[in-house]
Amino acid sequence: MTDPAGAPGAAHQKIDTSVPHSARIWNYWLGGKDNYPVDEEAGDAYTAVFPGIVTIARSSRAFLRRTITYLAAEVGIRQFLDIGTGLPTADNTHQVAQRIAPDARIVYVDNDPMVLAHARALLYSTPQGATSYIDADVLDPDRILEAAAGTLDLSRPTALILSNILGHIADHDQARSVVTRLMAALPSGSYLCVNDGSRGVDPVFEEAQDAYNESGAVPYNLRTVDQITAYFDGLDLVEPGVVTVPLWRPDADSPAPGPIGEHGGLARKP
Repeated sequence: MTDPAGAPGAAHQKIDTSVPHSARIWNYWLGGKDNYPVDEEAGDAYTAVFPGIVTIARSSRAFLRRTITYLAAEVGIRQFLDIGTGLPTADNTHQVAQRIAPDARIVYVDNDPMVLAHARALLYSTPQGATSYIDADVLDPDRILEAAAGTLDLSRPTALILSNILGHIADHDQARSVVTRLMAALPSGSYLCVNDGSRGVDPVFEEAQDAYNESGAVPYNLRTVDQITAYFDGLDLVEPGVVTVPLWRPDADSPAPGPIGEHGGLARKP
């Protein structure tokens, strides 16, 4: 992996182990070990109310794998901009893409110092491709695009990946504005992939998430399906559209999927 691009002030950031962090809790639910006791306690408290969160976390990761496989294998995308990377686990974006296309180029974006440290150590590219990391906030799309251009040719079709990150933006209109700005910089033939926690499927999930948001941890805002669908305005949705993620092109040998409080979709820029 190349050195992180554009990380002014990153050396001054510190990992706060006294407050649970969503990326570390998510890692815990996925079976990873890159977390602290405070994260395990918060994760266990959440699952005590809503055990189904582990299914949501793992279904989200499976959705990411299937969409990247589709992009690399079926439509020939070779560039990926993954914002809100989170801690490395199995089947990271570059691993899925480069298994299919070793020359794929991937830029990861996050602003958590622990994610940065692990990205430096673990996210290695194939010799034919490239993998780099940008220390930046999703609310600064111009900086992200400027730094990403050091690894990606943004005049060529690129897949923008926003997996469980837009819920961290409290205002939905602001979240839509971020998506619009990022997609405006990408050419025709680029793709947008979004999945986020959703309201309207499971009241117990919604109750658990609302309680988590009031705990002092960094809040994550569930969206309605219509709000998630609005991120794709002006784009051409790939079938089956915006659906609960287990229903997005499930693997043929998977058990019959059921709906969960996580919706996503993939769309092409005309």
